[in-house]
Amino acid sequence: MLPLSLLRTAVNHPMLVELKNGETYNGHLASCDNWMNIHLREVICTSRDGDKFWRMQECYVRGSTIKYLRIPDEVIDMVKEEVMSKGRGRGMGPQKGRGRGNPAARGAFGGRGRGTPKGGPPKQMKPQGPRRM
Repeated sequence: MLPLSLLRTAVNHPMLVELKNGETYNGHLASCDNWMNIHLREVICTSRDGDKFWRMQECYVRGSTIKYLRIPDEVIDMVKEEVMSKGRGRGMGPQKGRGRGNPAARGAFGGRGRGTPKGGPPKQMKPQGPRRM
């Protein structure tokens, strides 16, 4: 399960965001982007020491300032079901389009600088009889 797919599934769900400076933001995720910047709605911000609270209609949090996100278990279950319904998920199954050429032939018969046709077996020399002059 990838963090961004988890975040995208969590849109319109409540979450808690703790920043590296210690502040926490509790609200509903409105949107997110590839850099994990998030837009929250109906937010309650708590100061670092926990003695001050602010209520905000919405706020934007830069992804590089986030220490961690607390997401409801139901969202995590939704992502797991989505991964299972897609099949094996990421990284499983045959690898197509990777590398160059035929991997079975690489280094097998000759290769670079051996004077053989590309990818083919080495040429067999025919036994020669006596030469006529």
